[in-house]
Amino acid sequence: MTLSTNEYYEIPKKYINPLEPKDKGEGSRVNGKDWKIKKDAFRVRSLGVGKKKSSFKERELKKLQEIQYKERLKELKDEKEAIKKQRIDDLKRRREIKEEKERYERMATKMHAKKVERLRKKEKRNKLLKER
Repeated sequence: MTLSTNEYYEIPKKYINPLEPKDKGEGSRVNGKDWKIKKDAFRVRSLGVGKKKSSFKERELKKLQEIQYKERLKELKDEKEAIKKQRIDDLKRRREIKEEKERYERMATKMHAKKVERLRKKEKRNKLLKER
């Protein structure tokens, strides 16, 4: 019996009036408290809470919508991840190009310095040879 959906006058008197005479078929209570109001087990579903009955088509439609939603969400995440990865790759590529350029510049200065050093040694040798 759902107490939430019934109006007050529809509720049997045994649930709301302790002085209402008891049904003889029920017998007396085990604990002896016959003056107490009889209560049924509290069931939340009887109050209208919980799963609602839905047709197979409605469940299938809901499942399909959920799958589409998840796919769309995954596409957006993948797209975002691809953009992020592209940005990182571009940054790495630019850094590699810059590093290579700097390396060539250092090498050029080093090669120039070596050439200068060779010339200096050569001049020194020539000078020593002339002095003999």
